[in-house]
Amino acid sequence: MSNPPGKKSVRNTGGGGGGGPVGGSRGPAGSTVKFARRTPSGRYVSLSRDDIDMGEGEPPADYSNYTVQIPPTPDNQPMMDGAEPASVAMKAEEQYVSSSLFTGGFNSVTRAHLMDKVIESEVSHPQMAGSKGTRCAMPACDGKAMRDERGVDVDPCECRFKICRDCYLDAQKDGCICPGCKEHYKIGEYADDDPNDVAAGKHYLPAPGGGMNPSKSLLARNQNGEFDHNRWLFESSGTYGYGNAFWPKGGMYDDDLDDDGGPGGGGGGGDGLLPEQKPFKPLTRKMPMPTSIISPYRIFIVIRMFVLLFYLTWRIRNPNMEALWLWGMSIVCELWFAFSWLLDMLPKVNPVNRSTDLAVLKEKFETPSPSNPHGRSDLPGLDVFVSTADPEKEPVLTTATTILSILAADYPVEKLACYVSDDGGALLTFEAMAEAASFANIWVPFCKKHDIEPRQPDSYFSLKGDPTKGKRRSDFVKDRRKVKREFDEFKVRINGLPDAIRRRSDAFNAREDMKMLKHLRETGGDPSEQPKVKKATWMADGTHWPGTWAASAPDHAKGNHAGILQVMLKPPSPDPLYGMHDEEQLIDFSDVDIRLPMLVYMSREKRPGYDHNKKAGAMNALVRCSAVMSNAPFILNFDCDHYINNAQAVREAMCFMMDRGGERIAYIQFPQRFEGIDPSDRYANNNTVFFDGNMRALDGLQGPMYVGTGCMFRRFALYGFDPPRTTEYTGWLFRKKKVTTFRTEPEADTQSLKAAEDYDAEISSHIVPRRFGNSSAFMASIPVAEFQARPIADHPAVQYGRPPGALTVPRPPLDPPTVAEAVSVVSCWYEDKTEWGDRVGWIYGSVTEDVVSGYRMHNRGWRSVYCITKRDAFLGTAPINLTDRLHQVLRWATGSVEIFFSRNNAFLASRRLMFLQRVAYLNVGIYPFTSIFLLVYCFIPALSLFSGFFIVQTLNVAFLCYLLTITITLIALGILEVKWSGIELEDWWRNEQFWLISGTSAHLYAVVQGLLKVMAGIEISFTLTAKAAAEDNEDIYADLYVVKWSSLLIPPITIGMINIIAIAFAFARTVYSDNPRWGKFIGGGFFSFWVLAHLYPFAKGLMGRRGKTPTIVFVWSGLISITVSLLWVAISPPEANSTGGRSAGFQFP
Repeated sequence: MSNPPGKKSVRNTGGGGGGGPVGGSRGPAGSTVKFARRTPSGRYVSLSRDDIDMGEGEPPADYSNYTVQIPPTPDNQPMMDGAEPASVAMKAEEQYVSSSLFTGGFNSVTRAHLMDKVIESEVSHPQMAGSKGTRCAMPACDGKAMRDERGVDVDPCECRFKICRDCYLDAQKDGCICPGCKEHYKIGEYADDDPNDVAAGKHYLPAPGGGMNPSKSLLARNQNGEFDHNRWLFESSGTYGYGNAFWPKGGMYDDDLDDDGGPGGGGGGGDGLLPEQKPFKPLTRKMPMPTSIISPYRIFIVIRMFVLLFYLTWRIRNPNMEALWLWGMSIVCELWFAFSWLLDMLPKVNPVNRSTDLAVLKEKFETPSPSNPHGRSDLPGLDVFVSTADPEKEPVLTTATTILSILAADYPVEKLACYVSDDGGALLTFEAMAEAASFANIWVPFCKKHDIEPRQPDSYFSLKGDPTKGKRRSDFVKDRRKVKREFDEFKVRINGLPDAIRRRSDAFNAREDMKMLKHLRETGGDPSEQPKVKKATWMADGTHWPGTWAASAPDHAKGNHAGILQVMLKPPSPDPLYGMHDEEQLIDFSDVDIRLPMLVYMSREKRPGYDHNKKAGAMNALVRCSAVMSNAPFILNFDCDHYINNAQAVREAMCFMMDRGGERIAYIQFPQRFEGIDPSDRYANNNTVFFDGNMRALDGLQGPMYVGTGCMFRRFALYGFDPPRTTEYTGWLFRKKKVTTFRTEPEADTQSLKAAEDYDAEISSHIVPRRFGNSSAFMASIPVAEFQARPIADHPAVQYGRPPGALTVPRPPLDPPTVAEAVSVVSCWYEDKTEWGDRVGWIYGSVTEDVVSGYRMHNRGWRSVYCITKRDAFLGTAPINLTDRLHQVLRWATGSVEIFFSRNNAFLASRRLMFLQRVAYLNVGIYPFTSIFLLVYCFIPALSLFSGFFIVQTLNVAFLCYLLTITITLIALGILEVKWSGIELEDWWRNEQFWLISGTSAHLYAVVQGLLKVMAGIEISFTLTAKAAAEDNEDIYADLYVVKWSSLLIPPITIGMINIIAIAFAFARTVYSDNPRWGKFIGGGFFSFWVLAHLYPFAKGLMGRRGKTPTIVFVWSGLISITVSLLWVAISPPEANSTGGRSAGFQFP
């Protein structure tokens, strides 16, 4: 490829990820970072880490040494003395990072490709990559001048000479002389250049044991293995950098306020009370169910349990001697149903409700106090993960609007970061995310200004009703109209991206063909033998896309491409940044904070021969990438089709984590709510019985299961560590025994971890790299994340807390080596010979990695919490088509079968898993096997009608009493469960119907597939569930009526047809019988009708819209009818004088 010799071309030759090999090592020692630099002489060179580290002397003048500025930890404290001008250098590095596309991977150098243009449309927000700005005034330089957080040019010299970051570094190398006025740079004359003003007056502490050489790069530390894994956090009377402990001046509990109420550092507050004298204000409350509902519920469970026991005993002792085969099948099925019912009901005996107090959260973490005089947010950071894999099945518009809802969440902007994992490596997703970041410039401030709910633009503008209700500002209507127009244009740009990328790529490929042909003519070659030019996919800046191309090529296919990392929105400034009152602005944001959270696009490296572990592998790559870049102690994960519907939902979850005892909570699971479901919820897509019943009940035990999207994790728990304290259940009576896993020492409540053994007895310093990989930056982040996640120790009742004000210090900006290290940890080789996917992160080996990961945490003693908000926290989409719904259930059930046959079976759980919690996890692995017995039981009514026998020989009072009692207790339990769970009776009935439909189809296939995998080693593969994206004028329920043929439909069709045929056959036999017995027909027909009633939604789904039924349905129906009729005639041919059956048969009263 022959591109003009600009900076961007030499920064990414050949598309970025295909650098030459640098050795066969699979560790970071084999991965280098290469930056493109313009030299003072005008030459363009590629600067690698190997070039910088060569020799003992000074590097050549053409090379620039990069200083590492990873988030400060006690073993990495930036030294302010003698450092380069802080604010100018930081802004320059940050601007370079946000404008560069980083690529790299296995046996490849890590390249930073400077992008002057990310998308075709104009970008104005200063945080975004490729934002517009002034060109550098240096001759022959095509870079952009350095800018501050407002996008205003940074002038390092009083002569206001515009200079880019590269030229500025060159000027510093050449004696710190300004190229414009030829004078030395005068640092300190501007307020922004005061190095003592960093972090609002807070100074960094030196690292324990002496200072660190600021010029020693992160990669050098990583490659040489000099990082001390035993050196963790230490505390003293001072202030650490971002992400470390802050110890208030004068001590934490000393009452030493000044006379005027100024901060003296005491943690007792402004009222002069010591912590033990202050009333403790809880952030959350647990409310048990009303006794009038839960007590009868438990009583009926016990009654039904004993009634089933007596009934099954009676059934076994009274067999039907005339039809032992029918009696045997029925009794085996009923025994299994009783066992399955017991597994389902026992964990429901202790449901609870919870509430949060957001006012107390604000008072504790965001109100000025002696420990936080400036009123900065002391809340911990939050990294939000969004995963997508295929832009064709998961529309990029859906993903983009999800990103917008996250960026607009009501959480401190500087504490929030969003990471998008594109497992397909598609340029379409990349540019859609860039468009979303551009539109966020107007959408996020608009949401903050007018308190918009929901903060997903597509859903907000689709709301019915008066949009001005509750809005107080007079300019709301005008602002809303302008934002709506901008959003419509945004959707047009998103929907036009596929064609725009195709046209652009075709144009560039045609240009390359012409260049090749011209070159052949100039060299005298034969034009007929023109070598074929690869049909590449091109980015907006005129370079190759390093990910997947539309026409697959080596190193550019879905399973074979480099790792890609792009900071779409750089980290915001620590202080609020209000909009300018300018007539040119679309909307007046003069009183609105216009900062945006950090947004990062990531596509992990994929190579042939590596098992990438599907979604679980992508989530683990996000965990490592975010740990190196932002290292927020909490992680919130979303599917690309789930968005934030309640802007304060994140704060409500944080109440649980930051409350007393919160250090024992591994994750907060939110209920999954869906939009676009048909009003009747034909296939129980809302799954309300599970989310409002089962999960709420588990919340009263050890906590709800992790069920995928909408879950906030404690990062430290994801790393496979034990909680600080836990409970073990021993003996037959499951006696409780308290266990402390952290070392108890003096002042342990506020002391940080000093060694790996403090929080995990099974790990020591020399095996840390073996567990987590050999990235020293990642390992250094572990204790920092643990400490930041602790609740505030504002009262003696809070154990394992952190001092107030510990997280009020801003983070330093990102620098290129830090981002390069993040590229390294998402490489395909990084997890080799580590415990990622086995003990650390999301667990591999199951299609339901979510349930397995949650089980592992519970098994280690962690707890979880179910957070139900008044306004639904998150909303998503679900497949409303029958076939798609069954395939979704098939995937879940297959994962459950895999769990049953793996070491994650709850039978093998540790003593830290509560008994009833163990029962719940047992039910997860066992419930698909119920399908075998359910299938048989659905045929029993038809067999009874065909044969003339019943499951009992004679109908007596005992059988009727048992049947009546079982029915009454079932109805009572259903009504009471509807009461305490808050669901509708219709939802309960829909759940029962779909239980039979899925149990006779998807669950049955899951058992077969699971057995094949265990016995024959046949791997199970699933296609991604397509996310529907209806157009504005389309019927949103159109997919409900689409009939897609699948083999999953065969068992329910067979059951329905045979029962219908059996009813018709028995009716005809009774009508033409000399001695008709209508009682027997009504008895057998009632049970067949009960089966058909459960199959009604299935039959309705087969009819489609206006009776459009596939021909295959009629073919199967006719074939089954003929086969059953011929089979019955062969087994029991009709006699000349039919008497209507045996006289000793069952007689219904």
